[in-house]
Amino acid sequence: CMVVIGGITRLTGSGLSITEWKPIMGAIPPLNDLEWQTAFEKYKQIPQFQKINADFELCDFKDIFWWEWLHRQIGRLIGLVFLLPFFYFFFTKQFKPATTKKMLFLFLLGGIQGFLGWFMVKSGLTERTSVSHIRLAIHLLAAFITFGFNMYYALELKYTKTERIQLNNKGKLLNYFAGFLIIQIMYGAFVAGLHAGKIHMTFPLMSGELIPNGIMFQSPVWLNFFDNPITVQFIHRFFAFTIVFMTALLFLKMKKETLSHYQTKGVYLLMVAVAIQFLLGIFTLLTGANIVLASLHQIGAFLLFSTTVYLLFHFRHIVREK
Repeated sequence: CMVVIGGITRLTGSGLSITEWKPIMGAIPPLNDLEWQTAFEKYKQIPQFQKINADFELCDFKDIFWWEWLHRQIGRLIGLVFLLPFFYFFFTKQFKPATTKKMLFLFLLGGIQGFLGWFMVKSGLTERTSVSHIRLAIHLLAAFITFGFNMYYALELKYTKTERIQLNNKGKLLNYFAGFLIIQIMYGAFVAGLHAGKIHMTFPLMSGELIPNGIMFQSPVWLNFFDNPITVQFIHRFFAFTIVFMTALLFLKMKKETLSHYQTKGVYLLMVAVAIQFLLGIFTLLTGANIVLASLHQIGAFLLFSTTVYLLFHFRHIVREK
């Protein structure tokens, strides 16, 4: 839910509607006309209103305010969903020391994620009309990494040590795949932050060109890889094809090996997830980042990442089938 609402918040331009960071008191939205007007006046002080949304009335402000408030509220809810069971299991001594350390690490990641959210929002409050795409990418990657550790630890708890056999990392190709996927997710955030999905809305070529004009017009050259919308979209496309190729290679390689039930299931799930995500990326591009398709594309990335974590676990352990 957090990832979905976060994507909608970005696509609707709602992320800068709340200009303050109040982790506790911010849970209470404006409750009367005076409080709404005060919040609106604060929004009027930032460049996004002055340069883009100067025609906004209070009702327009409320439309974007609720998305950002809901995004932050789910973040608070995640904290409670984590902390209340944690305290119960900790004080009833149901955690082993190793598990306690892992849970504290997850809590630290969650806290860092909350800070990074504000760090991102802050970048759009003084000079920019939107948040920094670099900070957006950091915020998104932190969310994926936090979930990745959470899911991996959950799988460790689901399958006890007596049920699994440690492997010597059988799937090295899968490690490379996971690395490329992280880079692809990062460039997806760059595409979103730079609105790069609204240029060269053709496929498979970019407006009829394999390598489009303007791909390296910025100086110094390295800046193009982070700030040039054309280059960013080109790299995002390149990694999409790379991931499809690596998935096919992984499938062919695994066909030659004897896999467990969970490993086989994971490989097939990965193929389905990659195919769906690839198609969603194409349709999102062709429609100029339609909000529904763009949201589905972000969800697709999350499901693909989840499948990869599932595979990483099962290629490090053989779980005895019951």
